[in-house]
Amino acid sequence: MLKGLFKTLLHLYALNLRVQTVVFLAILIRARAERTLSEEQNQAAKGKQFDRRRDAEDYTVYHTIEDGIERVTFEPKERKFDTPIIFQHGMWQGAWAWERWGPLFASWGWQSHAISLPGHAGSFKQRPLWRCTLDYYLAFLKAEVERHPVKPVIIGHSMGGALLQWYLKYVGDDLPAGILLSSMVSHSAIADGLPLLARQDPMGMFLSTITWNSKSWVRDPYYLAQKVSSPNALVKPVDLHAKLSDGSLLVSFQHNPPFWSPPENVQTPLLWLTGENDAIVTFEGQRKSAEYYGAEFMPLADTAHDIPTEPNGEQVARMIHDWLVGREIS
Repeated sequence: MLKGLFKTLLHLYALNLRVQTVVFLAILIRARAERTLSEEQNQAAKGKQFDRRRDAEDYTVYHTIEDGIERVTFEPKERKFDTPIIFQHGMWQGAWAWERWGPLFASWGWQSHAISLPGHAGSFKQRPLWRCTLDYYLAFLKAEVERHPVKPVIIGHSMGGALLQWYLKYVGDDLPAGILLSSMVSHSAIADGLPLLARQDPMGMFLSTITWNSKSWVRDPYYLAQKVSSPNALVKPVDLHAKLSDGSLLVSFQHNPPFWSPPENVQTPLLWLTGENDAIVTFEGQRKSAEYYGAEFMPLADTAHDIPTEPNGEQVARMIHDWLVGREIS
């Protein structure tokens, strides 16, 4: 009886996987960044749904939800740079991911803005998870850049680094600088990350093929810590896990041939930083990606994937600040 039940479940899983594969291949084949960017993607109600201000000694924090998009702005009391910074979070996270770095950069004179992509943190969910593609998310990053009269520096973590690469290819290779933190690699996210996931968490990989939700990879604090944090991380895994949102598995599939190829001869100055203990994206894959883009590559010893919450997070932020100043970005 149990054997028959197991065979039935296996058959249903195989059928479900085939149907989902056909559906998602159809979505990815149809997805075109140029078309997506030419159409309005934000379907949320217009206006401010949340507005809060908090004053600190060196800066003011503006936390809003406007047109369905959560935004956290750190405005320094003494602004030293005209160029703003946009922080773009990675998979499962939101604007809150930069709550440690926003104050640091403000204390050094930078105005910064962190947005949450649709369905993440405080931003409204506007479409089903299985329809959330990189070109869809890119439309919201593009809209944020266009809010500013001066082209910003974009700092992207993980999936946010992939979005920076997509921005350079499909929007414009004209930023003052771009910073990639533990970013998806340049050519193929699956070729780089799938072997890692298969070795450390085959069950998480299996579950994600049922739900097409990459949150299965970080389904509890233990697996989250295994993949993104060092033992002495500044945020406890249980606290970090409580903040996470669902993650679209389509993103990882789309950042691969034939749906993606990286831009050539990138002119925007790039800095690529990665932890030597990154368990989501390989160190060697990131090194080769930095070389491909002509980016300056900075390896970080004893550092895991979620760099801003690592023990050396403040030092890394300072490295980025010094690099930007060294490039005479004003």
